[in-house]
Amino acid sequence: MKFVSIVMGSKSDYDVMKSCADTLEAFGVQYELIISSAHRSPERTKDYIAKAEAKGAQVFIAAAGMAAHLAGVLASKTIRPIIGVPMKGGAMDGMDAMLSTVQMPSGMPVATVALGNAGAVNAAYLAMHLGTLIAMNP
Repeated sequence: MKFVSIVMGSKSDYDVMKSCADTLEAFGVQYELIISSAHRSPERTKDYIAKAEAKGAQVFIAAAGMAAHLAGVLASKTIRPIIGVPMKGGAMDGMDAMLSTVQMPSGMPVATVALGNAGAVNAAYLAMHLGTLIAMNP
């Protein structure tokens, strides 16, 4: 089964990422939503990526705040497309997450969308576009 994987760094990200899941549902796109922190559970995150790929994950959406390493960790473990959703909060109200997500080093491509709900919805649309491209080019 092909699906989009939504990975959140914290359960506090759920209220925003629910709009991502709702958007995918509205279009009949299968998804899986989990919480796995790049900092608090790095081995779990690494193991999840391999299992998700084996089950059919086509695109990964990573939602994280502050240092926002989650998208980079995903990008380091898969060649599937990664979409980073920087989350608001912390001392810089999300600017640190935005900069961490958008400035990945060469070889770690991460598409970055806006902060918050708009970014979560746009991540769903981008995942659908990427999923269509992947399906056309197996």
